[in-house]
Amino acid sequence: MSRTDPAGTAQHKPTPDPSTPAPSDPSDSTTPDPSTPATPPAPAPTGPADHEPAGPGQPAPPASDDQAPPADAPEGDPPPTKKKSSWRESILLVSGGVVAALLVRLFVLDSFYIPSESMEDTLLINDRVIVNRLTGDLGRGEVVVFDGWDGTTTIKRVIGIGGDHVKCCDAKGRITVNGTPLDEESYLNPQDFPSQKKFDVTVPKDRLWLMGDHRAASEDSRAYIDDRFHGTISTDHVIGRAFALYWPFSRVTTLPVPATFSKVR
Repeated sequence: MSRTDPAGTAQHKPTPDPSTPAPSDPSDSTTPDPSTPATPPAPAPTGPADHEPAGPGQPAPPASDDQAPPADAPEGDPPPTKKKSSWRESILLVSGGVVAALLVRLFVLDSFYIPSESMEDTLLINDRVIVNRLTGDLGRGEVVVFDGWDGTTTIKRVIGIGGDHVKCCDAKGRITVNGTPLDEESYLNPQDFPSQKKFDVTVPKDRLWLMGDHRAASEDSRAYIDDRFHGTISTDHVIGRAFALYWPFSRVTTLPVPATFSKVR
């Protein structure tokens, strides 16, 4: 619309351009008051610790892969339960070994030292031998430890078993068992004869005729030939068979049955 001024001249009022922003009114602007403290912004959520606990029936929020372990848990240390388990296993293993050793010592193997020269040169004074208590059937030629004639622990070689006819000596000075002469060079002391004392004995059942390898220094079945068992020892008195010499180390060896006894029938 136009209007006419007093001079009659028509003047046009400009129409505002919608693309031009209206001038701002200074009274509409907001300037912070220096006397009023600024309100800090709310912290943004950082992880599972900022989540509220799940209520009943609501699933728990998933654990974050970025969550750090507790500060008091040193990295790489095994859990305490594993340490306890290791200690238990070690104690059980040691205890089991001790029990097994005791059982073997009581029922299977034993150790004896040689107190005299009666078994020289096969065994010397203070040698130590391992004895198998599980002897089973005792055989000729074996070295055995037994409760001796006077009750002391003794070690000798089996020459005859129950039923054998043991005799000294044949025309060549050899001991015979069931008529078979023994070639004793492999174990007899080189300074000895098979026996200077004559005997002729049939060994009773379940008994043994025993002699030392150093015949001149051995108190064996020959010394007790006049008793009611003719110097023989019951197999029940045998502690075990000596099968190895283990001390001293320089003399470690086994104690096999000499080959000559395999010829006896």
